Amino acid sequence: MKVLTIITNGFEEIETLGTIDILRRGGVDLDIYSLHGTEATGKHGIEIKNLLDIKNLDLLKYDFLFIPGGSQYVELGNSEFFNNVILNFASRNCYIAAICAGPTLLGKLGLLKSKNYTCFKSMNQDFGGNYIEDYSVKDGKLITGISAAGTLDFAFKILEVIKGKYIAEQVKNSIYYYSKK
Repeated sequence: MKVLTIITNGFEEIETLGTIDILRRGGVDLDIYSLHGTEATGKHGIEIKNLLDIKNLDLLKYDFLFIPGGSQYVELGNSEFFNNVILNFASRNCYIAAICAGPTLLGKLGLLKSKNYTCFKSMNQDFGGNYIEDYSVKDGKLITGISAAGTLDFAFKILEVIKGKYIAEQVKNSIYYYSKK
C-alpha cells in the first residue's frame, strides 16, 4: 500500500511527524504533499520543506490516506480540493486514517455514520457513529486517533494494517515501546 498525506500550515507536529516516522521505520511507502507549494509550518513553528507539490498529485497512485490533526483542519475542511480527495479515497474503498481534529473532517462528510471512531473529545459532534474514548479505533477501513497523546498507538495500528503484526512488533521493539522502568 502507498500512503498519501497532505498538510498545510498549522499541522500538529507530533501527530504528523510521529506517525510518518513510525510508518517509515516499518518500510511504508508514504508521500507528503503540501496544500500550498512545497512547505508547511506546524502549529508549534516547526517548518517542513521539500514537500511534494499538490499540482503533481495523482490520487490513483495511493490506496491509503493519512490525515493529521492540528489547527490545519480548518483550512483542510474549507478546501473543496481536500474534501474531494477524502471522498475519492472513500469511493474507492481505500483505508483512511485520521487523528485528533482530522476525524471531524470525515464526520462532516458523513463518513463516520454507523462507524466506531474517536477524535479530540471536545470536537466530537453527532456524526452518526459510535464515539469511543480510546487512543485509536479501527472500524473496517477507517482508523481514527484521539489526540497527540495517542500518536504511537494510532501509528502502530496503521503500520499493522499495512505491513502486518510482525513488522509492527519489530518496530515497537526497536523503539522500546514495551519497556518500563
